[in-house]
Amino acid sequence: MKNARGAVIYVGKAAVLRNRLRSYFGSPAGLDRKTRRMVSELADYEYIVTDTEAEALILENTLIKRHRPYFNVRLKDDKTYPYLKVDLAEEFPRVYITRGVHQDGARYFGPFASAGSVRQSMDLVKKLFPYRSCTKKITGTDPRPCLEYYINRCVGPCAGLASREEYADVVQHVILFLEGNTELVTGQLRGKMAEAADQLEFERAAALRDQVAAIQKFEEERTVKVDSPRMTDLDVIALAMAANETWVEIFFVRRGKLIGRDHFFMDGPQDDEPGEVIAQFVQQFYATALEVPPTILVQHDPPDDDAPLLQGFLRQRRNGAVRIMRPQRGENRKLMQVVAENAAEGLAQHRVKWLNRSDAIQGALAELEEELSLPALPRRMECYDISHIQGSNLVGSMVVFDSGKPLSRDYRRFKIKAVEGVDDYASMKEMLTRRFKRLDPEGKVSAWGVIPDLVIIDGGKGHLSAAQEVMLHLGLQHIPLCSLAKENEELFVPHTPESIVLPRDSQALYLMQRIRDEAHRFAISFHRNLRSKGSLKSPIDMVTGIGPKRKRMLLRRFGSLQGIREASIEDIATVPGLTRSLAVRLKQTI
Repeated sequence: MKNARGAVIYVGKAAVLRNRLRSYFGSPAGLDRKTRRMVSELADYEYIVTDTEAEALILENTLIKRHRPYFNVRLKDDKTYPYLKVDLAEEFPRVYITRGVHQDGARYFGPFASAGSVRQSMDLVKKLFPYRSCTKKITGTDPRPCLEYYINRCVGPCAGLASREEYADVVQHVILFLEGNTELVTGQLRGKMAEAADQLEFERAAALRDQVAAIQKFEEERTVKVDSPRMTDLDVIALAMAANETWVEIFFVRRGKLIGRDHFFMDGPQDDEPGEVIAQFVQQFYATALEVPPTILVQHDPPDDDAPLLQGFLRQRRNGAVRIMRPQRGENRKLMQVVAENAAEGLAQHRVKWLNRSDAIQGALAELEEELSLPALPRRMECYDISHIQGSNLVGSMVVFDSGKPLSRDYRRFKIKAVEGVDDYASMKEMLTRRFKRLDPEGKVSAWGVIPDLVIIDGGKGHLSAAQEVMLHLGLQHIPLCSLAKENEELFVPHTPESIVLPRDSQALYLMQRIRDEAHRFAISFHRNLRSKGSLKSPIDMVTGIGPKRKRMLLRRFGSLQGIREASIEDIATVPGLTRSLAVRLKQTI
């Protein structure tokens, strides 16, 4: 349906088109408020015929995503949602975040509602299983592993401390855990623990014991109020509605245990019935979900017209029977109440959070927190930049923003000392190492000691990898890190191959650009100062052993540099403080 300007205002589906259209043009008294408003704006409509009802439902979902009609309920900020990917094509597979699912032999898990929720899951998996988080090529010949090996967060394949088969076992445990099959994982780990103890490898056995204990502790926490012999695989969906925004909470139960939860926002007119919102969420969420369980529990029944279509669509997605049920009693009813309470609490907290961030800077900080999956608002942000002209006077800069404003007293300059030639990556490593090795965890010493909420690198993926390597070796990988590439204004974060592109009118992007440009300005000004000092240097300054005092004596005796050039070695040697060897070096230099 379109309005007078030709804009799409509603997309729907119908088994019998005539009956559906007739329902819109009956007596206004029999229409709900939303339909009356929609019909009042309707100027034209068009229709597409499909072969099956399932095709109609899929096409409806596609058109809603494309046109975002005002009168349709839809997922807020609808985009390609993030997934966890285990790339089995790699010799030593990594676990990372991606926004696309491909038929490439990899294992995908998701979708997740936001970058924050998928990163939270990845952080949990990383704590429980020692797979590699680096991006380097694994040869097994590195002289020593990074810090993650020594804190039992990686098995160290880079240094040959784990074979390909041993690393493959770790990856298999990750996959089983993400599938919810933790009992099999702990059983295999206990077997390895017993084997290590029999071979008197007590340190390895202790590490495996701690890993099993950590998995069991997590299992205990996530099975509270959910574990039940009658529960198998199911998803539980409840919602909380307010104005034009709805919070949808979803719990994922596998083998009778809660293996995950997530929440989504739905946009749409406030007078939509809860059952309609549920139906639209099921339709849009499971269109991209990698797994459809045999049972979906919902807080409200979908409309009678939609229920058969939804079940047919889900049956096709699962290649098996799917039931959509509203629990009336028993354990399922109690579980639904838990999910509904979480939805209500989540919406209340979201509204409080929004009310406390009304100005532009707060909005920008909140957007950065969400897009970069930060643990808290990035109050203190530090940005680093490298500057040089044709390889000369290589310098670095550190600028600090506090609550979105420059904190100039904490700015720092770095003259790159250990890098020969033009090597931005090595220069960035040197600068970050010099800055963060002086970090005081208490943050009480000086600007050097304050732990930033976000470190920003001016550059692309290569600069980010260099910074990540420094943080890894210093044991500071918990400090959030990102890079901003100027060409397309793309943001890159660790463990995510795809860039993050903020909208051009985004306050968060504007703030990041301000910080990046300030770091660049500060680096350029330092570079210019060094060049101007270099241009004022005399050839006399290049002679070792002749300092400011002897330089003054020479100029006082001979009047100028030209006078020194014309003087003989014997005459120069008579100047107080100069020897014949110094006079010879001076004549050779000037």
